[in-house]
Amino acid sequence: MPPVRLAPDVAAFYATQSVFTDPGALAPLYADLPRDPAQLARITRDLMIHRGEGGTFGHTIPQDRLHNDAETRYLDDILRIVVERNDAPLSHRREPKDRFVGVCRDFSLLHCSLLRHAGVPARLRSGFASYFGSDGFHCDHVVTEYWDPVRGWLLADPQLPEPSLMAEWGIDFDPMDVPRDRFLVAGKVWRAIRAGEADPRSFGLHPPAEGPMFGEFFVAGNVRLDLAALNKVETLLWDVWGSEVELGHDLTDAVRAHYDRAVPVVGDEVPFAAARELFAVDEEFRTPATVMSYAPFNGPREVALR
Repeated sequence: MPPVRLAPDVAAFYATQSVFTDPGALAPLYADLPRDPAQLARITRDLMIHRGEGGTFGHTIPQDRLHNDAETRYLDDILRIVVERNDAPLSHRREPKDRFVGVCRDFSLLHCSLLRHAGVPARLRSGFASYFGSDGFHCDHVVTEYWDPVRGWLLADPQLPEPSLMAEWGIDFDPMDVPRDRFLVAGKVWRAIRAGEADPRSFGLHPPAEGPMFGEFFVAGNVRLDLAALNKVETLLWDVWGSEVELGHDLTDAVRAHYDRAVPVVGDEVPFAAARELFAVDEEFRTPATVMSYAPFNGPREVALR
């Protein structure tokens, strides 16, 4: 198969660290790490544990880590926590007690940082996964999208490459090539909902019976997060700005129409110049200097970004 070409400006943009993925003074920790995306995903997996994985690993996560680790926005701060708990090389698999306690965004943030350091264009994608259950509900999730010179942009889930987890969730695909009908980017979901082809109640943090974090407003928030990530602003998943600040409120027709404008640039295919322009000129979508953070455990507060 002939190689696929990525425009030089796009390659340079996504192979360069953002404020969020930059290891900063801790970049020497990346020395001698492999360049292969799959190996870097495995290293990521071995440094982190998801907030909800304590039972899978037979580990009781201390409450302070459960509440606070995933409030860490920037990769250099995540690395400081990792090496404070165990100062072995990053290629050394940590025991669960020594791992950073994060969420899907944190796995992808570290994976993306390692890929960019290796010169591989990479970005975070926000959307919904169907592979964390069999009830038809699509769970809020973040994965890595990285450039393969033969096949183009591929989706990778660096939270998956752990045999016990693969078995637990019945994963039947390569975590480094997640099928695009198993992880739906936010823009694709928004388009389907607006066309009447998808039920908004089947997309969210959890099913409707478990609380209000589902539906059209939640998908709109993921569209906003995905557009920001495509512009290398990889905020926490509960950082909110724009028109849907009050969680759970119904969207107005005007807000729906505004999000319709973003759909063409946050699909499986991303027109780079259009995504950059929309984020630059639209004050509703562009991330402000201060956001409202609805921290799951620590409560809402305003946060000034770097």
